[in-house]
Amino acid sequence: MNLNVQNLGFAHGSTATLEGINASFEAGRLSVILGPNGAGKSTLLACLAGLRMPNSGAAKLGDEDIAAMPAPTRAKRIGLLPQGAETHWAITSEALVALGRIPHLRGAGASADDRRAIAAAMHATATDGFAHHPITQLSGGERARVLLARVLAGEPEWILADEPLANLDPGYQLDILDLLRQQARGGKGVVAVLHDLHHAVRFADHVVLLHQGSVFAQGAVDDVITAPNLATVYGIDALLSKDEEGATQLLIKGKMRS
Repeated sequence: MNLNVQNLGFAHGSTATLEGINASFEAGRLSVILGPNGAGKSTLLACLAGLRMPNSGAAKLGDEDIAAMPAPTRAKRIGLLPQGAETHWAITSEALVALGRIPHLRGAGASADDRRAIAAAMHATATDGFAHHPITQLSGGERARVLLARVLAGEPEWILADEPLANLDPGYQLDILDLLRQQARGGKGVVAVLHDLHHAVRFADHVVLLHQGSVFAQGAVDDVITAPNLATVYGIDALLSKDEEGATQLLIKGKMRS
């Protein structure tokens, strides 16, 4: 079931952040939202998650208006990995992942389905090896995988990730992107806000490029991440080419000269 944004607008007070956004995100692929700072990327993701109410238009899951969904239903169907997600209390990794099952709880204590989902999420993110370690003692990359496992434990149809690579070393960034791509390959819908164009070129199946609160371009990577588009939206001089395996390579040469 697709996520669709129809003529969506959002404003902070009298300042429009998003205007006339139309976009479609398909299950089974990794979609990436790109754009410079202030383009409205996180705001669009928040509307998709039902955390912000559009001033106009709608974000829909199938035919259902996401903002109108009961919160428990929405939490079961859409999992959000928020920007800068952290934890400051010394619970175990497993206990943190178990919080992802809250929308499914029906009584006191975890059910067999809850325990199965928690174990599967930790296995998928390779965090089961430190299930009983306090989260505060893990590295940044390990914590990032545990936080993603918490989302997966809820078994949502859709995973929304807002800048999931922030403050991670390059190797851990690749780990998280691999995990998100695996979830998409498994049939889930995945939408991630990213800053790094190189990661988008390498991992995205579909790109929505925002510019000044509107959709500048959307579609396949090679159709959206082009030298002219990057010059207009980011003001950078870029060169795109194909390597010997047919993969797109991006070289950012510098700022455009006026």
